[in-house]
Amino acid sequence: MKRTRTSKSWMSEHISDVFVKQAKKDGYRSRAAYKLIEIDEKYNLFKKNMIVVDLGSAPGSWSQVAANKIGIKGKVIALDLLEMEPIKKVEFIQGDFRDNKSLIEIEKQLKNLKADLVISDMAPNISGIKVVDQSAAIYLNELALDFSCNWLKPNGNLLVKSFIGADFDSFVDSVKSSFKKVIRIKPSSSRGRSSEIFVLGLEKINT
Repeated sequence: MKRTRTSKSWMSEHISDVFVKQAKKDGYRSRAAYKLIEIDEKYNLFKKNMIVVDLGSAPGSWSQVAANKIGIKGKVIALDLLEMEPIKKVEFIQGDFRDNKSLIEIEKQLKNLKADLVISDMAPNISGIKVVDQSAAIYLNELALDFSCNWLKPNGNLLVKSFIGADFDSFVDSVKSSFKKVIRIKPSSSRGRSSEIFVLGLEKINT
């Protein structure tokens, strides 16, 4: 298939991207690692011995960051529809988070314990139709929020990738109803032209 000018431009940008180069140097599987690292440096999300659930984990850079931060007694439970190469201290489940079977598998891995932190880098397959893609993204956000309300410890935290557009403000309001503080974050490692934005819910309200 012949490459379009857009795809050629993206590839050129990707190859020259400073975060892509740094990821290769540091051994991270994608540049997305630096988004999580930057947010953690500012808000101190990770602590030793935490239980972390990583939704939409493939290729695994967020799981790599989490596993490095939580120490030998911590645990990361990761889920993605795609395959993911093994990572030490990470229990990976291949499945669709929209499928109840995947939720049951995560619950089995939790072994009746609650998570300290839920991180979600989930995004839908892009159709190119903005309204459809935005709706699908917000749906995944809502699933991550619902999971967090059920499986986070009191005062646990949620970090979820979202996209600016229809229903985004409504989703943020939903997070505000379950967490004491909600912050919108655009990391410096996030490409400027991208509409992605991260929503951080701090200190889950015990209901």
